[in-house]
Amino acid sequence: MKYGFLFGLVGLMPAVASAAIPYRVEQVRTPVAAISGNDDEAFARMHRFYVGGMYDFSMWDSYTSDDMLHVAGKNTSSFEAVAGVRIFDTFRVEANYVRTAAEWDAFKLTGNTAFVNAIFDARIDSMYRLFHSQRIVPYVGAGAGLSWNSGDDIHLDKKISPVAAALAGVGFELGEYFTIDLGYRYMYMFKPEFAGLSDFAPTAHQFRAGVRLNF
Repeated sequence: MKYGFLFGLVGLMPAVASAAIPYRVEQVRTPVAAISGNDDEAFARMHRFYVGGMYDFSMWDSYTSDDMLHVAGKNTSSFEAVAGVRIFDTFRVEANYVRTAAEWDAFKLTGNTAFVNAIFDARIDSMYRLFHSQRIVPYVGAGAGLSWNSGDDIHLDKKISPVAAALAGVGFELGEYFTIDLGYRYMYMFKPEFAGLSDFAPTAHQFRAGVRLNF
């Protein structure tokens, strides 16, 4: 009888110890975002804004609206300033200011062009916080804006023209602050109305290279 009481007391010790010492799982709180896996602003909250600069190599063409006559232009170089805001890790709004330089055999077009672009970044599962080692981020986007133009050796009936663009590229993120940007943009200008060429609509294939600084 005496030994039975001792054995029973020893058997109760694990239960008493469990009640006195909280389990670790009760002490550690897991963030809701880590459970649901849908924190789509993890990077955007740390670096909401960015600025940058780009070099543009432009291959100019043109089409007339009546008979779709193709008029080949020359290749030109220009530079642009970039500023953007991240709404989500996978979506940002970017503004570009471009010093437009277009050239054909008979005349030239120069202008100040401003775009506003909606850009989608291809981050894995929209969760940058789980993929800090992701360095290559492809993107696509579309934009619209205005161009304030002047012509060399030709008169412009309309000084301001709407412009539209489609763009794609890839960002190489060298840490959280610095990104190398390589991309392509198709630019369409709505009829600047050159004298004698009222239906002349310049287009350009633009190959771009530059950097972005996140802050």
